[in-house]
Amino acid sequence: MKKSAVFFFLLFLSHIIGAQKKVIKKVQITAARVEISTMGLDDFVLENSNSEFLEIYLFAENPSNQHIVYKVSDDTAKIEFRIPAMATEDLVFRKFITKRLQRASAIIKIPKNKAVIIFGEEINIAAKSYGGPMDIYIEKGLIKLDTIQKKTKVKFYEGSVFATLKAPNIDVASTRGTIAVDQEIQQENFYKKTKNTSQNFTIRTTKGNIFLTTLKP
Repeated sequence: MKKSAVFFFLLFLSHIIGAQKKVIKKVQITAARVEISTMGLDDFVLENSNSEFLEIYLFAENPSNQHIVYKVSDDTAKIEFRIPAMATEDLVFRKFITKRLQRASAIIKIPKNKAVIIFGEEINIAAKSYGGPMDIYIEKGLIKLDTIQKKTKVKFYEGSVFATLKAPNIDVASTRGTIAVDQEIQQENFYKKTKNTSQNFTIRTTKGNIFLTTLKP
């Protein structure tokens, strides 16, 4: 019975992935800052926009424009996602499905001169060498930042961060996690490198792992 339950659950997941559809929202943006709530998403990707438009791509089972909430207030654009919760009465599925499975992901493309703040709980985040300053605040997840371009701050409780840095100022600390810089495990629970410049990279985490690759100037 246990093997059968796993088999049917995998089929169910395949159906979810295959059933995902896409909705796109595109707006011209003049606000200097963008705040993004990732609540309701499993995965989120931040990319550079090649125009002055902000582009939002939502992938879900039955996405609609109503699931993307976009507001502008005091020179700040705010983005939220309102995804209907997945419900099932099947006891087999209920055993495996947790609140982590929202069946939704998003890609947001933003002009690179905008400051971005990302909030969330359990979420996987990828920033593809975004050209503006970033702040990321989540509970747990996997964070992949590619090459950092501007001032970046990350604060999370548990998970892992991977980043490539050319920033001369580095200040990272993990209370109970691992810190590795250029594949060298650090013996202390912090790593700090400071030069006389405003460009910096900061991480604070309790149980998170930090993996950094530094680029030569």
